[in-house]
Amino acid sequence: MSKTETIRARVEPDLKHDAEAVFDALGMTPTEAITLFYKQVSLRHGLPFAVRIPNRATRTAMRDAARRRGLKRWKSLAALKAAHS
Repeated sequence: MSKTETIRARVEPDLKHDAEAVFDALGMTPTEAITLFYKQVSLRHGLPFAVRIPNRATRTAMRDAARRRGLKRWKSLAALKAAHS
């Protein structure tokens, strides 16, 4: 099928750069990634991933993590496992 439609969208430069780096690592062009997304939306008759509004506890945890508040560091995986066993 010939490609005759154009999609234009404005996104934040950092988001574009980060996403295109992922596409590149996957061996895809942005056009191929957008086509894949559209095909999945068409096949599923909806978004190809769950879209949920996080609850209050999750929003608080996300905000705290972004601010690096209350994070714990472990010297190793073994130390982490020992602390939670």
